[in-house]
Amino acid sequence: MSYPVAKRILDESVAVVLLLVLSPVFAFIFVAMGLGSALRRADRGGWLYRERRISRGREFELLKFRTLRRDALAGMRGESHVRLLEADESNLTWAGRRILKPWYLDELPQLWNVVRGDMSLVGPRPWPPSMVATQTAQGLSYRNEFVAGWTGPAQVQKGATETSGYAALDLAYVELARAGGAGKLVRTDLAILWQTVRVLARGEGLQF
Repeated sequence: MSYPVAKRILDESVAVVLLLVLSPVFAFIFVAMGLGSALRRADRGGWLYRERRISRGREFELLKFRTLRRDALAGMRGESHVRLLEADESNLTWAGRRILKPWYLDELPQLWNVVRGDMSLVGPRPWPPSMVATQTAQGLSYRNEFVAGWTGPAQVQKGATETSGYAALDLAYVELARAGGAGKLVRTDLAILWQTVRVLARGEGLQF
């Protein structure tokens, strides 16, 4: 079985299972966001937030549960990248601060991105177009050549905080995908997914 076929089968099957298994979590999030919106006017707004990101050179809309207050979103200019605002707790909704960000549950809608084929379960995290352009100008073009991931090797290595550290881990994974064979890649993806579950269970969240 070839790499693209094996990876796509893994992506679709695991993402669909996770959407079904996590349906109670989605229901809990909807209730929490609804209560927060009912109690705090500034928290009201859409349930989902969309960001322009790059996967294999193609732009798509990354889905997230909305964590930012209405006034914080209104103040955004240019290319959207909410993480810059999420660093300030005062910008977060009640649900965003208490429930979504501590466990990075705002990333769960990206499972639908995986089902749609926008991205993979495992790979380099998708970056905004301007950040990809900057990285490409520095000689690192893999985000234009490889499918982006919901999680990846850089996200489960919590000590790799420098951009260069992330790039090295991403490049090692991309090289494995290109030369390691479908079986080895699937085993690696499953191992990274399991590591991701362990990171989230410890409340450490995902870095991207």
